[in-house]
Formats: sequence, structure tokens, C-alpha cells
Amino acid sequence: MATTPPTGSHSPTWTRVTLLVVTWFNLVTALIGAVGLASGGMPALGLPLDLLDGSGFDDYLWPGIILGIVVGGTQLAPLIAYRMRYAAAWGLFAVAGFGMMIWIFIETGIIGGQSPLQILYFSTGLAQCVLVLLILGAWPRPLLRRD
Repeated sequence: MATTPPTGSHSPTWTRVTLLVVTWFNLVTALIGAVGLASGGMPALGLPLDLLDGSGFDDYLWPGIILGIVVGGTQLAPLIAYRMRYAAAWGLFAVAGFGMMIWIFIETGIIGGQSPLQILYFSTGLAQCVLVLLILGAWPRPLLRRD
């Protein structure tokens, strides 16, 4: 049974559940990606080393380590804070979402182009930020309501 921090408890259950699912998805896939990159198996899976040309990296070891620590860590922190009922969890969920979007911007700038995975992960980061706004009541409902 999941527990919820005191703030945000007025929000619909679907927003909290969706935020948790998206965050777990981002965490698990970041860790899988980190292991895949750091293990050196990516060229065999179709991710050639020439994507790193001009990036300052000779192989995928350090990008994998950075992915695991930065993206994985920022996804793990709000899950721990949420479980421990810290009110800061909501801010950490937003940081995780922004972190994911920033990661994708940087990745796109380094390797160029755009892939469906980059669009997916940018979208999950954006979803985290929007869900936090909904949970905290900072997004008007209905959206186009006039005051």
C-alpha cells in the first residue's frame, strides 16, 4: 500500500498513481540504459560509436555512468521521499521531470538528430512536471475557467 505525503493529498488518485508509474518507468529504464551503455554492448545493438564524435567521449562508459547517476538518481530521490512521506517529494518529482527534459536536450545537442526514444523520454519528463502541477493544485481546473 502506497502512502502519500500530507501535501497533495487533495489531488485525484489517478494523478498520484500516474506520477508514480511514470517515475518508476523512468528510473528502471534509466538504470537499464546505464548498464547497457557502460557495459560496452551498445555498438552491437545498433548504437554506433561514431554518434559520440565531437562529444568528448571515446566510448559509452561515461555516458552510461552519468545516465545512471544523474537521471536514475533524480528519479529515485522523489520515490524515496514520497515513500518516507516528506513534503519535499513533490518538488523532487518536478526536479526529476525537468532533469529528464534537460538530459534529452543535451543528448540531442551532442549526438544530433531526434529519435522516438528521445521524444518518449522528453514526454515523460514533461508529464512528471504537469502531474506535479495538478497534484499541488497549481494548474486551474478546468484549464480554461474564467475568474
